[in-house]
Amino acid sequence: MRHHGWIVAVPVAALLFLAACGTEEAPVSASPSDPPVAVPASDPDQTYTGLFTVLEDAEHGPQLCSMVMDSYPPQCGGPDVAGWNWDEAPDAETANGVTWGFYSVTGTWDGTTLTLTEPPLAGAATSPMVPDGVAPDFTSPCEAPAGGWAVVDAATTTQATFDAAMAHAAAQPDFAGSWMDQSPFEVTPENEPERMNHPEYLVLNAQFTGDLERHEAELRQLWGGALCVSEAANAMADLEAVQAELTDSVPNLAGVGVDTLTNTVSLEVFVDDGLQEELDQQYGAGVVQVTASLQPVG
Repeated sequence: MRHHGWIVAVPVAALLFLAACGTEEAPVSASPSDPPVAVPASDPDQTYTGLFTVLEDAEHGPQLCSMVMDSYPPQCGGPDVAGWNWDEAPDAETANGVTWGFYSVTGTWDGTTLTLTEPPLAGAATSPMVPDGVAPDFTSPCEAPAGGWAVVDAATTTQATFDAAMAHAAAQPDFAGSWMDQSPFEVTPENEPERMNHPEYLVLNAQFTGDLERHEAELRQLWGGALCVSEAANAMADLEAVQAELTDSVPNLAGVGVDTLTNTVSLEVFVDDGLQEELDQQYGAGVVQVTASLQPVG
């Protein structure tokens, strides 16, 4: 997912959402001696459904794609799909020994393999992870200053000073993320090209876990444009540590990354069989947000 290069943050696995100011304590990272995250066994009779690219090549049979490489033919990998028959899969494409298509699939899940219980259907042209009308909200959490968002010092509202301010913010131990918000600035035919590329037409957002007055004063010495300094619950370093632990411990991981706008770790799995509750206990409620690409039927 692309956002015109306006977010300055650790990349996320799949999505970015609205920024949140919080007061919860930062997560406590698991120690190296802690056991890996255990995913409970799935109900063998429960069926699940989801939208996926399904791909087969010379290296493997039909698999659900967790991420698809932008190439032709596409490349991807993921859990195996048992009971797959390309003759029953509409709109399949084949090129250079690769066969693929985008489908709605339904079947049972044993923790590693989806076994079809009904033929695949042609998938919709939207991702099941992003419902229609839902998009990242980059709105600054700060109230607009009296008179509205504006440049306070044109001499220090440049790309160079912006970069310096961001580097300073990211170097702080309690740094929690940063992004830009252009929504307060009106778009006109005259300023539209300039607005997309000029520091004067953005609000620089920086989040920290505390000491906001000091952080704002330090950033103001570097940056003369619109500025919003706000509080978040979790330091970026803590979230990155959780991300690394989950990368090594969660089986059948579809994606994981730090979500700056929610100040959480976004974890995508194929089936959530109690994993959200387990991670809430391990890291604190809401620190990790689990999304399952296969949803229970019924």
